[in-house]
Amino acid sequence: MAIKWLIDASYFVAAILFILGLKGMSSPVSARKGIVWAGVGMVLATVVTFLTPGMNNFALMVIAIALGGAVAWISGKKVAMTDMPQMVAIYNGMGGGAAAAIAAVEFARGEMHGTVVTLLATLGALIGAVSFSGSVVAWAKLQGVMKKAFRLPAQNAVNILLALVTVAVGGAIVIAPTVDPLLVGAFFVLALLLGVIITLPIGGADMPVVISLFNAFTGLAVGFEGFVMGIPALIIAGIVVGAAGTLLTQLMAKAMNRPISNILFVPMAAAGGGEAVEGEQKEVGAMDAAALMRYASKVIIVPGYGMAVAGAQHKVWEMTELLEEAGVEVVFAIHPVAGRMPGHMNVLLAEAGVPYDKIFDLEEINGDFAQADVALVIGANDVVNPSARTDKSSPIYGMPILNADMAQNVIVVKRGKGTGYSGIENALFYKDNTRLLYGSAQQAIGEVIQHVKALSV
Repeated sequence: MAIKWLIDASYFVAAILFILGLKGMSSPVSARKGIVWAGVGMVLATVVTFLTPGMNNFALMVIAIALGGAVAWISGKKVAMTDMPQMVAIYNGMGGGAAAAIAAVEFARGEMHGTVVTLLATLGALIGAVSFSGSVVAWAKLQGVMKKAFRLPAQNAVNILLALVTVAVGGAIVIAPTVDPLLVGAFFVLALLLGVIITLPIGGADMPVVISLFNAFTGLAVGFEGFVMGIPALIIAGIVVGAAGTLLTQLMAKAMNRPISNILFVPMAAAGGGEAVEGEQKEVGAMDAAALMRYASKVIIVPGYGMAVAGAQHKVWEMTELLEEAGVEVVFAIHPVAGRMPGHMNVLLAEAGVPYDKIFDLEEINGDFAQADVALVIGANDVVNPSARTDKSSPIYGMPILNADMAQNVIVVKRGKGTGYSGIENALFYKDNTRLLYGSAQQAIGEVIQHVKALSV
């Protein structure tokens, strides 16, 4: 009795730590503390599990924890900040896969009793398997292993048919008097295939929302399997992660003005490219770009994935410090879906040492662009495309964007003349007040820094 009380109390404390951790991670200022709190909660929940009466296979549990911990520690130390989105995607997928594996083990044991328990196990298995295989595809896209989106003929019909068949097989498992291994095997194959088929046609522009959606799926799957196993910590953690992931997904979909159903069933790559953009791109040299910013009163920097790829965040901060020493006000504008995962740009800028009070989101900063002398866009594309306001045929029409085009001067650091990750031409690049500084962000900003230093002598 005392052991059970200790276990339940420990799970309750772990759940509180999970909630406090998630709360802490809602702000860059307290994110590190939040991660520590959540980590302590996970350690507590893991350790107390060893005290569960009737628990065995301790050796296998220790080996699994050691292997998983070692892989996570090594990969976490080595992963580049630019590769963080795919790391988040694959780790999130592992959570969904673990939930599905729990259901598979319970099915194999054949000891589940009651339609409700079997139903929750089946739902957890379905959602977890879809999250796992979908996250693997997302990782492959972000890592560059899968170079482009693949869209099947009658893609939506295939999605719906496969989903209906998978649900039907899952329903057969729930109502069957005994567990049929062939039925269970077919169910998992279909669920895994469903995750792959749904994710294949989704392009990079929609990937932040997809990662967040799969995160919500994983939390929901974990919560269901926690109920099946009777572990309160899993139930609470799963519900909290699922709810947070769902809210974040909705916020990001709103930031793109694209319903989640459109993201899944009408990918941007298949929605057309909008009207042709007239005009020509005008180039600017590093010296002229430096002069424009050095003698400006206010500069707004808009970072994007190009900055991440080039690893230019440290150079950008060095340039910012030089401009501020010369009396220029410099701030950063972040779009909710900039980069390849939620908060990607915030993480990169924090790594470079940019103070939090210099980083503003879309709603806070958009009104300031009209008063800015220079908007410096570094590797961003769709989030500053004015076609979202004017071109009704564009797949991003109606999406809230950063009003970079309203600054007196716009400098765009870009590697070449191609379109962005979504394949949509950017009307900003052809505006009269826009000049393009071609080259890798690190190299281009490095040259700007040298000229700013020369102008400040």
